[in-house]
Formats: sequence, C-alpha cells, structure tokens
Amino acid sequence: MKPLPPENTRCTSVLQDTLTGYAGVRAAQFDLHSGQLVLEYDPRTLRPEHALQLTRKAGRTAWERVQHCRAQSDEACAACLHLMAQGLDTRYRELAQLDVIPQARFEHGRMEIHLAAPAGESAQAAHQIAPEAAPAAPRWTGIPREHLEVALTLLTALFGLLAFAGERLGWFAPAWSALLYGAAFLAGGYYGLLDGVSELWHERRLNVDLLMILAALGAAFVGQPAEGAALLFLFSLSNTLQAYALDRSRKAIEKLLDLRPPTATVRRGSRLVTLPVEDLVLGDVVIVRPGERFPIDGEILEGTSTANQASITGESLPVPKAPGDTVFAGTVNGNGALEVRVTRLANDTTLAKIVHMVEEAQESKANTQTRLDTFEQIYALLVLGAALLLILIPLALGHPFQSTFYRAMTWLVVASPCALVISTPASILSAIANGARQGILFKGGIHMERTAELRVIAFDKTGTLTEGKPALTDLFPWEGTSPEEMLRLAASAEARSEHPLAAAIVQAAEARGIATSEAAEFQAHTGQGIEAIVEGRRVWLGNERMFQMRGVRVPAGLRQQMQTLEAQGKTAMLLYTQGEEGGRFLGLLAVADTLRPDAADIVAALKRLGIRKTVMLTGDNERVAAAIAAQTGVDEFHAELLPEDKVRVLHELRRKYGPTAMVGDGVNDAPALASADVGIAMGGAGTDVALETADVVLMADDLSHLPYAIGLARRARQVV
Repeated sequence: MKPLPPENTRCTSVLQDTLTGYAGVRAAQFDLHSGQLVLEYDPRTLRPEHALQLTRKAGRTAWERVQHCRAQSDEACAACLHLMAQGLDTRYRELAQLDVIPQARFEHGRMEIHLAAPAGESAQAAHQIAPEAAPAAPRWTGIPREHLEVALTLLTALFGLLAFAGERLGWFAPAWSALLYGAAFLAGGYYGLLDGVSELWHERRLNVDLLMILAALGAAFVGQPAEGAALLFLFSLSNTLQAYALDRSRKAIEKLLDLRPPTATVRRGSRLVTLPVEDLVLGDVVIVRPGERFPIDGEILEGTSTANQASITGESLPVPKAPGDTVFAGTVNGNGALEVRVTRLANDTTLAKIVHMVEEAQESKANTQTRLDTFEQIYALLVLGAALLLILIPLALGHPFQSTFYRAMTWLVVASPCALVISTPASILSAIANGARQGILFKGGIHMERTAELRVIAFDKTGTLTEGKPALTDLFPWEGTSPEEMLRLAASAEARSEHPLAAAIVQAAEARGIATSEAAEFQAHTGQGIEAIVEGRRVWLGNERMFQMRGVRVPAGLRQQMQTLEAQGKTAMLLYTQGEEGGRFLGLLAVADTLRPDAADIVAALKRLGIRKTVMLTGDNERVAAAIAAQTGVDEFHAELLPEDKVRVLHELRRKYGPTAMVGDGVNDAPALASADVGIAMGGAGTDVALETADVVLMADDLSHLPYAIGLARRARQVV
C-alpha cells in the first residue's frame, strides 16, 4: 500500500471509509506518523490473507481519489506574504467549489500552500490554481528583493554621505545637497514605506516601519536631514540583515534535506524499479550499491559492508554492517552491495527528525522576535499618539502652529527607535569587530550577549575535541620484527584500500619516508580487514575475528596488548604474513582519532573562566568516549547519542546549571547547535549545515579561541 501524504487527514478519512465499507471489517485506524494501519475484522467472515488484500486495494483507492499539489515561494518579506494570502483568498471560492482543501504555512522565509483535491478534473484545476495562489513578490527587472535591499542600503549611505560632505565642505549648492538627501530618503525608505502601508492596509497595524519614516521626515522638517538619512540607513541595514538571517536559516534546512537521495532502487518481484523516496512503504526492499547514500532508514536483509555514519552519529570511523543491522538515511554505504528493508517512512527517518529538530529550535528562537514585533506595535502607537497630543494641546491653548509642529517633529526624531532597530550598542559592535580580527564570527549582538552568560559548554567529540580523522598512534613489533618492516608491509597492502584506516597507515609511512611496494591480489573483507600479496608474501591486516575465521591462533601476548590498546579507545590491527617459510605474526598497529594537542588546556581554561560544567556529547561508543573524556578532563560525557539525544541532554544541562553552549562541526550536531543558547561551530572543518545553524563560528578551526570569545563577550557586557 502506498504511503499517504502527511499534509492533512483527507487521505486517512478516505482510506478508513473505504475499509469500513467492506463486509467483515469492524474498524480501521491509520497512523500518519508511523504509516501503520490497524484493522479490526471478523475472522469468521474474513481470512487474514483476504484482509491484507482489502487493505492494499483500499490504499490504491485512497491514492486515486485524493491528490496533493504544492506551491511555494522563497520570498521572505511581509509584503510578499500579504500578496500570497490575497492570492489564496481570491481563489478560495473557486477552491471550495472544487472540494479542495487549502492550507498555508509561512516558515523560515518560505510560504507553502498545500491543496488536497479529489482526483480527476478537480485535481487538475487545483494544480493550476496553486501557483496562482502564491504569486512571486514584486521585482524590478527580475531582480530578487533581497538583492535590491542591499543595493538600496548602499545607495542610502552613498547619497547621504555625499549630501552631508557637500553641505559641510561647500562642494555643492544647497539645492544639490537637498536633491541628494531626497535620493537617500527615497532609497532608504522605499521598502519600509511599502511594507508599512501594506501592513496598515491589510492588517490595520501600525508598525515601526512607518514610525521610522515619519521620524526621518520630521528630522528633515526641523532642518536636520543628515539625521533623517542616518535613521533610514540604519533601518534599511537592519532589514537587509534580517533577510540574510532568514535566507541562512532556509539554506541550512535545504542542505540537510540534500543529504538524502531523492529516489531509491526498489525490488518489485523480479524487477528493480526506481521510485521517489516519498513513495516507499514499510517492508519495501531497497537495493543500495557501493558508494551510494542510503535513501531510507532500514534493516539489512542481505550483504555486508561498512557505513559512514558521521552525518548522523558523528562516529569518526566507518561502521561494519551485516544482516540485521540498522542503517540511516543520508549515510554512505561502503564497498558492499546491500538489500535493505524499509523500517521507517521518509518523513519519520532519523534525518527527517534532525531537520524537524533544527526547525523547532530556530522557531523557538524566533519567539523573541515575535515579542519584539508586539512591542513595536505598542511603541509606535504611543509615540504617534504623543506626537498628536503635542500638536493638538498647544494649538488648543493658542500656541502658534509653526513652533508647535516643530516641537512635535522634534519629539518624533528623539523617540525614533533606532536602538531597537539595530539592537546592538556601539560597545557590542566594537567587540564583534574585535572578535572578527581574531577569527571569531559572532552572528549578531544578541549572540555575544548570550555568550557572556554561559555556564555550561558541551563539546562534540569528533572534529571538535579530536582532529576528526584517524592517525597511526602505535606500532607494537612482535618476535624481532622491526617497526619499519611492519609499516612498509602494512602500507603496501593498504595502498589500494579506500578505508580511512588504510589512509592513516599509508600517510604514516609517507611521513617517515618509508617506500612501499606494489601489492597484488588485493581483497577487502568487510568488518574484518584486508589481504594482499606484497614482495612475494601474502599479507593479512585486520582484527582478531579475521584470524579466528581462518583458524589462526593469536598469541596471548598480542591479544593482551590488543585489549590494552582498545581500552584506550584505539582500533588495533594484527599484521600477519605467510610465505615459503610459513606464517607468522609481525605485530600490532593501532589507529585512532587523535586528540587536539591543546584540548585539555582549553577545557582547563574554561573552568578558570567560571564555566560550571564541561561535557562531551558523542555518537561514538562508550569505550572510545571514556578514553577521550579522561584525556581532556571534561566533567562528564555521554556516549552513543543520536542527534535527538544530544538535544535532550542539552535541555537537561540547561535546567540544572543555566545557559548552555554547544560546540560542534557536523550535520549530526545541527539540532544541538540550533537548540543550545549559543551554538558554536568549528569553521575550518565544519559542515555547511553546522556553520549556517550556529550563532558563533571559530573561523580558524582553532578551539583555543573559545576562551577568548567568552572573555571578549563578558568585557563587552561590562561596558554595556
């Protein structure tokens, strides 16, 4: 049975009505979230196989009777939203006649309109209406509004500065200065006037846009046009920055969605068909070839491979996969072909939950902006009401109109909410510039203020406290073998492998100037290791399981050393060769994601700054996490976490200790970065999603800048 679209319950009702109309069916309940259908039937009337046939038939009926279409706009302005709402209103009567259900949502700068309609002519008409219900925003010569806002902001500054300089230095005649001031007013106030009038007309709301424009006009009236131009420049700049923030938020979501393939190869009997991921149903068998991304969450039915799960769990090394193991949508398959049974629908995968958590966190932070908008409405009404009283009361008492109007305009200028518009005093701006020179990017004054209040800092492990890539850490020769011979044979055998562990061994040999030999008959054994012929000898390099399956006994001394290395969070590999003289073990090699050299010092510095709790959050296993935590000196650690688990732990830390920061660099860190009071991303190694979701970016990928950033934020707060 095909999955039903999640936008509304129309399909669900059609499905349930269809099923309950069959003889023998007592009740039917469909859960949109899990995609499961619960059918209660009379076993005396229906046999189980007949009930299953009915559900499949009903699913096809629901899909044929109800179709969905969607129109969306990426415009992020209030005026555009009103136009879209108008478009939907003007079509609502026609939609109602077609038995069409319209739904609209405006989120992260994007408005989506969903229309559910009966199949056939009504559905075709709905598909035609949807784009018309969400018209594009007004553009000049096809240029998007956000680009025009940037251009108009720059023109406002240019015209204002030229007029001011010409006025003070006598470059122009007064008429030319007035003309330039007029151009600055027009450029700086165009969109403010457009949005303000639109909101006043459609919602009967007086917003701060019109108040700023009236204040600027008041400044010009009292003979201070430079102040009016400056107000409009600051106001225009703030709107441009807001549009940029909306666009950044939208792109972060889009890049998360891009991790998942749009289609999947599905087995249908003896045929393989390509279907959109949204059309997959529970129990479908998906074929995933080597190197492809998994399109869905599922369970492996056949085949062995490895999976790079860094985007979901943050694990630094690929994870072996065999039948019965779970795989996640958006992660990368290794060198084996797999058959995967779908266990979660497209809108319920772990990756989909990451997207949802990022959206929820960003929406939560946007509540502050909503409260500010409410205050703006009240503030604008109070200021204009006071200005009106300053005119009416003196006139009623017989004061001359000119001086009365002058005082009212002066009040408008004095009460102009420029501090609200920019929301960052000069000390904060200075501190932001200081941080930028040190490679610390604060994405706004509010984030610097929150950084000054931090009491807890949580770190991701891979790529944050560690280097993020494996390196050779130990060579343990056995029975007289030299370290150089061990590394030469191991690197020669691994030269053809694409595994990250192989790259670490080859790079170690190159760094030590050890020449490698050509390998032949290379074979990779998933979850075990590799073998190849090097210098006339067959070389095996892998874990203990590899040798157990071949009946080769590992010496007790090597086994004990291997256990010691693994207890330190390292991946230990046995090196074994077989030639004419027989087979023997040459020793052990250990590879690990190495700790950043200054990680422990940075944790200690944060504690000296008064940070109450330092925590490590990782998707890696308990053994590796414990080893890294001990080396860094963090107060506590949490291992084997999925992205939603990191968010849960952050909420608990905030409840116990106060404002909390999350420091990370990966896709799996995005929900935690978005939900923390301050999200801090590593700029050099960080993914685009992490960089766009975070509030602060350490551009040089240098964790030592973190204590400096906190100290800088606290000094700025003291000045404020």
